[in-house]
Amino acid sequence: MPTRRVHHLAAATAAATALTTAFVTLAAAPAAHAVDLGRLHLVQSGESIQQAVDAARPGDTVLVLPGTYRGSVRITTPRLTLVGSGPDSVITPGTGKENACATAGHGICVDGTETDPLPDVTIEALAVTGFAKNGIDASGTTGLTVRHTYVHDNAQQGISQEMSTRAAILDNRSTDNGQSGVFLANYAYREGGSPDTGGTVVEGNELTGNRVGVTVRRLRGLAVQGNDISGNCSGVFVVGDEGVPRAGNLDVRRNKVVANNKFCPANPRLGAIQGAGIVLTGTEDTRVTDNEVRDNTGTSDFSGGIVLFKSVVGISNTRAVVTDNRLSGNGPADLADRDAGAGNTFARNTCERSEPSGRC
Repeated sequence: MPTRRVHHLAAATAAATALTTAFVTLAAAPAAHAVDLGRLHLVQSGESIQQAVDAARPGDTVLVLPGTYRGSVRITTPRLTLVGSGPDSVITPGTGKENACATAGHGICVDGTETDPLPDVTIEALAVTGFAKNGIDASGTTGLTVRHTYVHDNAQQGISQEMSTRAAILDNRSTDNGQSGVFLANYAYREGGSPDTGGTVVEGNELTGNRVGVTVRRLRGLAVQGNDISGNCSGVFVVGDEGVPRAGNLDVRRNKVVANNKFCPANPRLGAIQGAGIVLTGTEDTRVTDNEVRDNTGTSDFSGGIVLFKSVVGISNTRAVVTDNRLSGNGPADLADRDAGAGNTFARNTCERSEPSGRC
């Protein structure tokens, strides 16, 4: 794990431990000095997180002490905070029948609707592992925050969000999930144009051992920045197509994308992936700036450092801006423009090889 990420997680754990100690101390205070903790719901090992969530009102906090908690958690309460005590507060599968989230195969679900999005839920300092689908699954939300979580070894996405705006996915560790470490989309299971997220940010995360570190599919108006992304089949995948409006008008910047050289075989949606750093397919007006991209090598269509490739329905990227990136050791090329879209520009990149030549 990179040193700065260790520091982030250690700080998150220390903060959560201090918070837990303070709450427990207050709860144990004599009646003469009692503090009103009516908006705090404390969950201890062996108790049900879902029962505490169901009892919470808008604006309440559910605090999960260290322990292993079996069973999925479904959140439908606005402005709820679900906070653990760091990676020792672990959520794992239960019976699979405890709520709609469990039935769907996810770990934590944050459920609103496209027409009535659930506002300002926070999930913090928890571990979520072993689920048949997504570790954290959010749908129909606005202002969701997911930070300092450890989401690992789930069969599909680590952290997934659809039909949502203004999310902050910050300083998480999402590793060894079957699909993406972080997956953002307009819709997970249907087609459509690309809505504007209103400023969603994916920042400061460690993403390793997944099929893709970060996938952004059919969205606009967001930033993927300052993440450490390594050991996946692909680092970042920005996916668009012929939908209107097109995917794009977003930023991929200041990420460290290194040695994403796992081999992932083709699936019904996409060909095989290996050694792919940052890939754009079928997007418009996407800005890729100030990233460190190195040692991503493979033999798939998407292999290389920063790669522009047509979408699965043959749509080229247009007006991509690829500037001020530092690339080395990527193969077969550091910069690869493989779809010949209109108006794509490459400037001030430091690299060794490009296809076609002249992009460095």
